[in-house]
Amino acid sequence: MITVPYRLRSAAMDALLLPALAVAGVLAGAVNAVAGGGSLLVLPALLAAGVPPVGASVTTVMSVIGGYSASVAGTWPDLRGRSARLRSLVPLVLAGAVTGCVLLLRTPAAAYAVIMPVLVFAASLLLAAQGRVSGWLGDFHPVWLRRLLLFTVGVYGGYFGSVLGVILLAVLGLMLTEPLSRLVAVKNVLQLAVGVVTTTVYALFGPAYWPAVAVLIPTTLLGGYVGSRLGRRLPARTLRRVVVAFGLTLSVLLLLRALT
Repeated sequence: MITVPYRLRSAAMDALLLPALAVAGVLAGAVNAVAGGGSLLVLPALLAAGVPPVGASVTTVMSVIGGYSASVAGTWPDLRGRSARLRSLVPLVLAGAVTGCVLLLRTPAAAYAVIMPVLVFAASLLLAAQGRVSGWLGDFHPVWLRRLLLFTVGVYGGYFGSVLGVILLAVLGLMLTEPLSRLVAVKNVLQLAVGVVTTTVYALFGPAYWPAVAVLIPTTLLGGYVGSRLGRRLPARTLRRVVVAFGLTLSVLLLLRALT
């Protein structure tokens, strides 16, 4: 069944939320370009405005499509000669993303209110351990298991999506023997594939808050451009620590709200 798009309770809430989301979108795009985890900055703004957890998650996932597109454009030269490789990888994440979208749309709102803090907490920990994730997964050698991991990452991207790039890059490092620049380029294409699926499915069936989507897509695109230009000057490690601390705090607050 197609659901009615979520709307805030008053025009005054729109007037207050949308400018705040514009700022959050620029910051999220810049953080994603430098350190990752930028969607953890958008999610609380939506929740604070009264958007239900499922609607907030759907809206956040849809909003990153602009940043994903910009990332693919920026790393396009590194994709030369990789079309055959992409044809074998893209279907795995597409299937996973569709599965994740279906799971989210079928998750009861009350259950997702409890699941979301766990996902935010896990995403924050993965971001904190970004440099170690590949090492943790390094003992998993079978090809079928690596493909299963990629499918599972697609499910995660469709269901929640925060720090998707971190997880994708770690899994691709297991599957491919390529320079980092090419791994990043492939990762960007797979992110975009997930983004196209989630945006399409949630546009048709999800409780998206459309004014926020309209604001966040261009602002995350702008933030991604600014972040990529300033990336060499910004302390990525410090920025990542700030986002991790923010995410961990948010997960605790969300869990307390869900249990009270």
